[in-house]
Amino acid sequence: MSDEIYDQLSAAASTAGVDATLTKLAEFLRGSHQYHDLFDVRLMQARHKHGLPLIWTKTMDELPEPGRTKVEDASLEACREVGHGLLNVGRVREAWMYLRPTGEKAQTAQALEKLVSEDESLSEDVIDIALNEGVCPRLGFELMLKNYGLCNAITTYDSQMTGRPKADRREVAALLLRFIHEELLRNVQEDVARQQGTPASETTLADLVRDRDWLFEAENYHTDTTHLQSIVRFAVILDDPELIRLAFDLTQYGMKLGDSYQFPGRPPFIDVYPDHARFYGALLGENADEVVAFFKQQADDSTEDQDTTPVEVYLSLLSRLGRTGDAIEETARLQPPGKRQSDLAPSLQELAQQSGDYERLMKVSRARGDLLGFAAGLTAKTAQG
Repeated sequence: MSDEIYDQLSAAASTAGVDATLTKLAEFLRGSHQYHDLFDVRLMQARHKHGLPLIWTKTMDELPEPGRTKVEDASLEACREVGHGLLNVGRVREAWMYLRPTGEKAQTAQALEKLVSEDESLSEDVIDIALNEGVCPRLGFELMLKNYGLCNAITTYDSQMTGRPKADRREVAALLLRFIHEELLRNVQEDVARQQGTPASETTLADLVRDRDWLFEAENYHTDTTHLQSIVRFAVILDDPELIRLAFDLTQYGMKLGDSYQFPGRPPFIDVYPDHARFYGALLGENADEVVAFFKQQADDSTEDQDTTPVEVYLSLLSRLGRTGDAIEETARLQPPGKRQSDLAPSLQELAQQSGDYERLMKVSRARGDLLGFAAGLTAKTAQG
C-alpha cells in the first residue's frame, strides 16, 4: 500500500475534519476492494454522526441509546454495501456474511445468478449460498444438475428440501421433473428410431410406449429407474397443470418397466407408478370419483399410524379438485386437533378461505375446541360483510 493515502488522510483531517477524513478513507477502501475495513469505517461514521465514540472496543449492544439503534440501522446499510461489493468481485462466501443479516434473499439471488453466468468457476460457492443457505434453492439445483448430475440433485432434494417452504420445493421439483422428462423422452425417441428405422412421430412418453412393449424387452430401460421413481414422488406437491401432465406421462412409462424396477413405495402410493398415475390422472380430469374413493380408503386405513401422508394426500386431492366443503369435513374427521402435519394438505383456515365458507370453519372449529380457528372464521365472515 502506498504511503500516499496516509498523507491524504492527514491533510483531510487538518483542513476539513473528521467527516471528510472518514469519507476519503471509505472511498479508498471501496476502490481497493478492502470491504471488511470499509464496513468498520461505515460504523465509525455512524458513531461520529450520532455523538458516540469513534473508537469503540465493546459490542454494539453496549452502545448507549438512542445512538445504538441508529448505529444498528447504519450497520445494515453497511452490510448491504459491503456484501454487494464483495459479490461484485466474486467473493461469494464473504459476501453472504454481510448480506445474511439484511434478509434480502431475492436481491442476493439475482446477484448470484448474474455472477455465476459471468464466471462459472464460482459455481461451487454459489451452490453453497443458494442452496445450503436457502437464498435460491432453484438456482442451487440448476448448478448442481449442470455440474454434478441428477443423482446428486435427487439425493440433496431428499436430504435438504423436506423442511423448506413449499414454494421452494415446488420450484425445485418442477426443475427436476422437466429435466428427467426431457431426458427420458429424448432417449425413448432415439431408441424407437434406432429399432424401427424411422423417427417416432409421437411426442409423449405415453404414446411412445403404448404399443411398443419391445422397448422394454430383456428388462431394458431408458433412464435410471430409481431417479424416475423419486421424481414421480417429488411431483405430488406440484399444482401447475402442465407439470402434472409431465408427471402423469412419467407414470405411463414407469408402468411399462419390468418387474425388477417396480420398487415398492409407501402408503398411499404402494404401487408407485399405478397409484401416482391415479393421483395425477384425477387432477387432469380422469376418473376423479373413483380416485377419491381409492385415496379415502388409504387415508382411513392409516389413521392409527404416525405417518400422516395418506391423510394429507387425500385431503390435498379433495382441495385441488375443488371439493373444499368435503375437504373441510374430512379434515375434521381425520385430523385430531393439535396433530402435527406437513404442508402437503391445506389447513382448515386455508380451505375456508378458498371456498369462502367461514360458517363451516366456525362450526368445525367450535366442535374441535379450536378457539383461534373459530375466531379466524368469525372475523373473516364479519369482514366479508
